[in-house]
Amino acid sequence: MDSTTHYLQMWADSYRQDLIGNIMPFWLKHGLDSKHGGVYTCINRDGSLIDTTKSVWFQGRFGFIAAFAYNNVEKNAEWLAASKSCIDFIEKYCFDEDGRMYFEVKEDGTPLRKRRYVFSECFAAIAMSEYAIASGDCSYAEKALALFKRIRHFVATPGILEPKYLKALEAQGHSITMILINTASRIRAAIDDPVLSSQIDDSIMLLSKYFIHPEFKALLEMVGPNGEFIDTCNGRAINPGHCIETSWFLLEEAKYRNWDKKLVELAVTILDWSWEWGWDKEFGGIINFRDCRNLPCQDYSQDMKFWWPQTEAIIATLYAYQATADKKYLEMHKQISDWTYACFPDKEYGEWYGYLHRDGTVAQPAKGNIFKGPFHIPRMMIKGCMLCNELLSK
Repeated sequence: MDSTTHYLQMWADSYRQDLIGNIMPFWLKHGLDSKHGGVYTCINRDGSLIDTTKSVWFQGRFGFIAAFAYNNVEKNAEWLAASKSCIDFIEKYCFDEDGRMYFEVKEDGTPLRKRRYVFSECFAAIAMSEYAIASGDCSYAEKALALFKRIRHFVATPGILEPKYLKALEAQGHSITMILINTASRIRAAIDDPVLSSQIDDSIMLLSKYFIHPEFKALLEMVGPNGEFIDTCNGRAINPGHCIETSWFLLEEAKYRNWDKKLVELAVTILDWSWEWGWDKEFGGIINFRDCRNLPCQDYSQDMKFWWPQTEAIIATLYAYQATADKKYLEMHKQISDWTYACFPDKEYGEWYGYLHRDGTVAQPAKGNIFKGPFHIPRMMIKGCMLCNELLSK
């Protein structure tokens, strides 16, 4: 067995064991709400509940993860039931009368907050589509597709989603562009429709035409309506983790298109640029924010290390190696994996910390809140296991 084969086999086994023996059991034990359905995510280090508020994002996110793990790692009936519990909770409590979804609800489903974004809808849609594959119930794929078409209507219709800024600043954001690629891709795995590939094409066009700025070697988070550079703190912001996540969404789509060369080139360019901006050469790990002019960042967490950019970099480097066979990406995978696994896993109570200082020390020890829960970490383990096994089977 050569060193590359040994390395990939080690990680394939590690991802699988960690998912089955650590991450999924932690959330099934501490997160699932057996009374009302769905999942809690405001969980302390030891698994105790610190807030009963439920993130609607995570009803969809864990609904997806539990079914995705069922489909690709192990046919565990408990995972399938957890996915169904989250989806049932979504359908019963999480939609407003206008067809849009809430952002936070009480444990019994009483609405608390609604935001101008459509991320709750996106995560609900991928949960339904993945559950359709897992359960064989095609009605959930049809629900996912109908919800996706509604999402596109919300995004495209002026007046439905409140603009982030007033008329004095017209802008468009990277986040909705990138999330629609992944949402459409996951739904397409369960049910095909021209609107899905059309959305992916549109998002790729927007990314390459407007958000990519070669003068900074960066993918920017916010640009003008026609890609204009906005020379403000927010307009100069680079979110390396977001950009790296986008790179693997594009690589996944390139793979679907028989490794479309232009798409691979776009994806690895984004990865290379974003790694250069994001990798902390002093302490290691992917940093939160950078300014494309190297001016001070506005965000107070700019030099912290959050859990999710690290997991996205782990997936992206494996995908880039699969796409190009360039061993530099395997070296990058080793860099990010060594640092991440040295700093984030909680060896005493299980699961991972979410928030570290720049030097890798723990900033706060909770395992979940409204934004951190069972999504990025288990998705990385599932995708990592799948990619390593695909590379080993070549």
